[in-house]
Amino acid sequence: MWPSIIAVAGTLLGGALTGLLQIRAERSARRADRADRRAEALRAALGELVAALGDHRRALWHRERIRLSGADREAFEAARTTSHATRSAVTGPLVSVAVLEPSLAEPARRAALAAFDLRDAADLGVLAARREAAIAATDDLVAAAGRLMA
Repeated sequence: MWPSIIAVAGTLLGGALTGLLQIRAERSARRADRADRRAEALRAALGELVAALGDHRRALWHRERIRLSGADREAFEAARTTSHATRSAVTGPLVSVAVLEPSLAEPARRAALAAFDLRDAADLGVLAARREAAIAATDDLVAAAGRLMA
């Protein structure tokens, strides 16, 4: 009789252990899948943000060059409308990056502020310096993201 009891107990314990191992493996797989989806979403948001920053930087460069050269009001207003649209395109990816990876929030914010800072430059020299600073801030964001995701 004891051998039967030991066999039944062993079978029950083996089944319980197998079930626990399956649960643990499923949890690990779900965690890994969640991490993969989050990393993919972060890569997409970073790509969108860097592209939006580049578009906005170019739009502001163009707008400010028109303003500084004294071009007609109509050309400036058209460039201003474009720069407003590109400015709006920065917000969504900026928020996504900050939410998905808080450690990138500050470099992303600095890159955005550097791009926004092209506004109201005193002259073309200042505008060029601000443009270089904005490019460098975006490069810093990309480098920080690369270190994080390596």
